[in-house]
Amino acid sequence: MERKNVSFYGVRYIVNDIDAAMSFYKDLLGFTVDMKAPEGFAKLSKGDLHLYLNKPGFGGAGQPMPDGTLPAPGGWNRIQLEVNNLEAFIETLKTGKAQFRNELVTGVGGKQILLQDPSGNLVELFEPNE
Repeated sequence: MERKNVSFYGVRYIVNDIDAAMSFYKDLLGFTVDMKAPEGFAKLSKGDLHLYLNKPGFGGAGQPMPDGTLPAPGGWNRIQLEVNNLEAFIETLKTGKAQFRNELVTGVGGKQILLQDPSGNLVELFEPNE
């Protein structure tokens, strides 16, 4: 199998409420809603990033595993968005009642904070060192 046959397609998050998740990504982070199926699926985009949202039990990605476990939101995996002036952006998001998993962290490569969508999926907001 040739590796060139594999390419980036997108990121999928399992969410509890499609409308709440779409509003979060569109209104707070500037994503575009490309498509929505009323039963439990939406496709959003931001630049080259394609974000697929599924409710548990809907579509192929929402189906139970062979042992019966349903896909669920949350965890530690996340998409990472680069932000200019992270502190100011955090304050703007807080006025919109955004929920964060942690406080601003400064590390070797820059600053970051973990923003939670309405289902608890993470978005890392990152400001690299110059």
